[in-house]
Amino acid sequence: MASSPCGNSNFDSGLEIKTRSVEQTLIPLVSQITTLINHKDKPKKSERTLAAIHRVGQAVSVAVGRFVAVGEAIATENQELKDEMGQACFEARRAGDAIAQLTDVGSAVPSQSDGRVTVFSDRTGMVKAARLLLSSVTKVLVLADRIVIKQIITSRNKVLVTLDHLERVSTFQEFVQIFSQFGNEMVEFAHLTGDRQNDLKDEKKKARMAAARAVLEKCTMMLLTASKTCLRHPDCESARINKDAVFHRMRCALEQVIEIVTEARSCGENKILTASIYNGIKDFKSSVECLRENLYSLSPQSVAGQLEALVERTEDFTDSAYTSHEQRQAILGLCQLARQDTQQLVHAWAEAQSVHAKEPTEDMEVSILKTCQSVSDLRRELHKVAVGRASDLLKVHGEQLPLRALKAAGAEGNLEAVAEYSRTLTEQKEQLVETCRLLCHVSGTEPLEITCIHAEETFHVIGPQIISAAQTLALHPSSKIAKENLEVFCEAWESQLCDMALLLREINDVFEGRRGDKRPYLSLPRPGKHSANLKTAKAVKLDAEEQTSMAKLGLELRLLSSDVDTEVEKWEEQEHDIVRQSQSLASMAYNMYLFTRGEGLLKTTLDLFHQAEVLSEEGLQLCSSLRTFSAQLVDEEKSVVMTEMEKLVALCQQLQMGAKTPVQGKTATFQKVDSSIQTSRSILTVVLSLLPFCNKLNRKYKSERTSLSSPQDWRERPDSSTPVKEEGALNNKNSNGFGVKSLEQHMAGLNLLESK
Repeated sequence: MASSPCGNSNFDSGLEIKTRSVEQTLIPLVSQITTLINHKDKPKKSERTLAAIHRVGQAVSVAVGRFVAVGEAIATENQELKDEMGQACFEARRAGDAIAQLTDVGSAVPSQSDGRVTVFSDRTGMVKAARLLLSSVTKVLVLADRIVIKQIITSRNKVLVTLDHLERVSTFQEFVQIFSQFGNEMVEFAHLTGDRQNDLKDEKKKARMAAARAVLEKCTMMLLTASKTCLRHPDCESARINKDAVFHRMRCALEQVIEIVTEARSCGENKILTASIYNGIKDFKSSVECLRENLYSLSPQSVAGQLEALVERTEDFTDSAYTSHEQRQAILGLCQLARQDTQQLVHAWAEAQSVHAKEPTEDMEVSILKTCQSVSDLRRELHKVAVGRASDLLKVHGEQLPLRALKAAGAEGNLEAVAEYSRTLTEQKEQLVETCRLLCHVSGTEPLEITCIHAEETFHVIGPQIISAAQTLALHPSSKIAKENLEVFCEAWESQLCDMALLLREINDVFEGRRGDKRPYLSLPRPGKHSANLKTAKAVKLDAEEQTSMAKLGLELRLLSSDVDTEVEKWEEQEHDIVRQSQSLASMAYNMYLFTRGEGLLKTTLDLFHQAEVLSEEGLQLCSSLRTFSAQLVDEEKSVVMTEMEKLVALCQQLQMGAKTPVQGKTATFQKVDSSIQTSRSILTVVLSLLPFCNKLNRKYKSERTSLSSPQDWRERPDSSTPVKEEGALNNKNSNGFGVKSLEQHMAGLNLLESK
């Protein structure tokens, strides 16, 4: 590429390549053209070399022809790009034909001296054709990329329209219908934005996109329960406040995604661009060390000004009420030392300039070293303070005492206790928000800075939402929906604490120079006991190739989990043990599917194996429920259920033994992953065959029992004949990049408001 006349990334087209897909598409073409250009200084070729060059030239021409055909088809389907795309395709085809002609053996010129054939007699033409080809192909790709952006914007607009409808609904039935549509649209948006996030070259933009998508993922569940609570308690002010906050945050996240893909600048972007102490120290050291190359490139005043701006930012640490006296004194002392060393540097610098020195004097070199060392010591102290405080907070808040107290006080209807524990939670929130701000200063990379800002905003928003949800529950202590809503917000808080722990580890990795090490970590703790071997086994992450090979198996698992959820929605008794346990199995299977995509809570193979073990335990519990259920059946019906149940027992035991069996080496680990997912798929297949049969039998025997008893019990139940399956569940056949799939469990009973 270096020898190519088109060495810049824009290929003289004025178009910046911003995505990996465009870049990867261009690489083979650039390689072939570079091969041709590299021969321009060697006009005499052997027949073998000449034939190779001819093949390359023809290959370029054929590839361009196919490429242009696709571009022209895109132009036909997108009239707004027709003219630009048509012109770019025309230029690409012309350049491809020119390269084919210039490398054609028939047009080669024989040398008068030795008879050997020469090519590239028109070297200027080859260079011009290469430039034109790269420029026009790049333009076609960038224009095609605009269509992807348009798709994301269109998808966002659909989500916004449905979101507006959701916010205004007044009946539960209407909410069920619109939320089903909303879920489908969010799944589509998740896929488009997930693909875009992975395709972006700019790591900062990728981090911003990840933060916005994380908000949408969590807010989708919050929106469901907050809206249900508002519909159940329409006159409750705290429920309305809770719901409004979710809708507002969701709209902000949607807008941020569009700002990223369209490269619009916003207030949020300005906040992100605010310099951290880490960047300030890096820039200051760079300015000081540049003096070794040029004594006259900067003024002493500018360097002193850089230091003062840096010291001013340390006030976030020294002014904090949570910074200890010893820490404050250490920071102030290091700031003063940096000032003194900088003053000595400025003095030595001025002396060197006064004698018109061309390179730093010995005194100046010593001052440069001392100044850089003093600001490095300052950075180390600030890192220690920020990381130490974050670690202490995570230990204290890991017990979740205020959250448990708020739940208990709300369930008791104790408004005074809710107010008291709300103050405690608010204080914790303020500590966490400030700590995230300090971590941002020492994070070490721009993506980690963005993640710190996201964490800060999340704690700042979710804290008041938990309080409003607790107030609603205290006002309506018997409301199951209000209790569920509070639980969802508390889970979001706990999830963010877990994310903060991972963020802390990554910041430490950067500080200690382990930035390239992708150390695997355990995700949020899940129910069920850990087996002994999992505690000592080594966690492994699947690489891209392994995830690809798992994709088909994972997709089958997702479809099965969706089908299981669809079947359990048909049951009238949503609290039946068979229903609950089947839903749980489907949910865990879906987590395993997300693992095959590199998404979700299961981050490592250890997480997957633990999930498989928990799934097997839940499957055995389902077997116990099936055995109890079969006791009321006649012989033939009982035989069918027991036969399937025995298959289920064998599969669950197989999965449990496999999950507990330790393995060594990457190949063995991958085989264990494959076996765990295949066995889980077999378990869900058996469950799926049992559910409709058991539901039919359950209705049959319930009808027989009801005909002998009073119908009063059934009249008191909400109407279960409402078609919840079609209206209340998200479209299960759609893949889900946000993790919205877990909402389907809630959707199954969406129209069953409490009757009490």
